[in-house]
Amino acid sequence: MARTKPSDNDKMLTLDSFLCFAVYSANHAFTRIYKPLLEELDLTYPQYLVMVLLWEKDDQTVGSLGERLFLESSTLTPMLKRLEAAGYIARARDKADERQVRVKLTDMGRAMRQKTTEVPRDLAAATRLGPDDIERLRSEVSVLRDTLLK
Repeated sequence: MARTKPSDNDKMLTLDSFLCFAVYSANHAFTRIYKPLLEELDLTYPQYLVMVLLWEKDDQTVGSLGERLFLESSTLTPMLKRLEAAGYIARARDKADERQVRVKLTDMGRAMRQKTTEVPRDLAAATRLGPDDIERLRSEVSVLRDTLLK
């Protein structure tokens, strides 16, 4: 039986043609690289992202952290509880607005920053991309994310 040439519709329904799968599988590859780097620090990747945000700007609300990480407070709160139990952060109700919970680094949390300085470099090296290519790709993926969220 003669094999027919696949139509454009057939090509669109192949896994390798899905942009979303390329991003999804790249995320898994990133996780595999991050896992051993962060295990030494006893952090998960989402916990690491919270710490990075707090190193950028300490004393933030749970809501502002959730906005930046695209996470609901119901997902973020258990993660913050684990970081607090580990001694890296402290949570407290905002004195001006009791509905808000503020998150601050502890001395231990601030000190951890020095232990993570190699993580971004190790990850960049794993990509085998130059700084300009990394920035271009990061920018394109961010634009894509923002477009999809509109």
